[in-house]
Amino acid sequence: MSVLDRLGQRFLFAFDPEAAHGLSIAALKCGLPIGGRPVRDDRLKVSVCDIDFPNPLGMAAGYDKNAEVPDALLGLGFGFAEVGTITPLPQAGNPKPRIFRLTADEAVINRLGFNNEGHAAAEQRLAARKGRAGIVGVNIGANKDSTDRVSDYEHGVARFAPFASYLTVNISSPNTPGLRNMQAREQLGELLSRVMAARTAAAAQPAIFLKIAPDLVEAELEDIAAEVTEKAIDGVIVSNTTIARPRLRSADLAGETGGLSGKPLFERSTIVVAKMRKLLGPDPAIIGVGGVDSAETALEKIRAGADLVQLYTGMIYAGPALPGRILAGMARFADMQRLKSLRELRDTSLDRWASKPL
Repeated sequence: MSVLDRLGQRFLFAFDPEAAHGLSIAALKCGLPIGGRPVRDDRLKVSVCDIDFPNPLGMAAGYDKNAEVPDALLGLGFGFAEVGTITPLPQAGNPKPRIFRLTADEAVINRLGFNNEGHAAAEQRLAARKGRAGIVGVNIGANKDSTDRVSDYEHGVARFAPFASYLTVNISSPNTPGLRNMQAREQLGELLSRVMAARTAAAAQPAIFLKIAPDLVEAELEDIAAEVTEKAIDGVIVSNTTIARPRLRSADLAGETGGLSGKPLFERSTIVVAKMRKLLGPDPAIIGVGGVDSAETALEKIRAGADLVQLYTGMIYAGPALPGRILAGMARFADMQRLKSLRELRDTSLDRWASKPL
């Protein structure tokens, strides 16, 4: 981290995590922080689902919940930004406090519960940026008290299809009671059928990705892969936060309920990336998320089978210059290995990661 980044982190860490998050959004709205020189390298370009990504590194959903700063995030060097999760109706989420920094582990536990301003507010912002360059995905969810959660996803597809580079169906958050049950095969089959029908009827037909949890067993992954294949879903995002607590040093906070993100998630989420690649085959897109905080961890996700990678928690601990550092590291790696494209790296550690137990 640069001295400026360290000072910025010290300032933000003086605040409650949720207040610090709000301050960071406000700073981006004001044009701060200023990112480094953009890393542009043809070897980092990736074409996935007929979308030409300038590089494989994205900002994960959960940071820009209300589509307030996607262009500012792209300005930090990200090849794409995913906004949301957005639900049809505004909702406050779970009671505070609901975000906890596990500094010794470079991790976060959150139990936010899809707090967001709802479809209408996000649609207005995304409509205002229509026509601008930059890849922006929209992550859609269901309201906690919805009587028909599948319908919530259908409404999300219809509403955001005209504005989204791709849509993510998020059924993997541990913080909305019962949501992860939609990953079970029968429920998932109905959800994906109706989502794909909603896309067919929509004003535009962006790619559809399914975001899954890391806390799945082999049989559940097999069921998900079968439904994704049968329903012709474009890709899978692996993964959301975990309810497991692997070897945490922050013992005073380890017992907090919610999803764990950051460094401790890297191992399991990367195993799930590889197992899903084995199940899905070479063609569907996979976005690897969880514990990405360096060029090395991003490249390892690609070796394990990911086409693209995303981060969020890593930037909390490494600062806003992290995207640029990761991309510069990727470019140096391509130099050293004399790669024509990072695509040459994909799946090179697939068997090793896929053989690891969950």
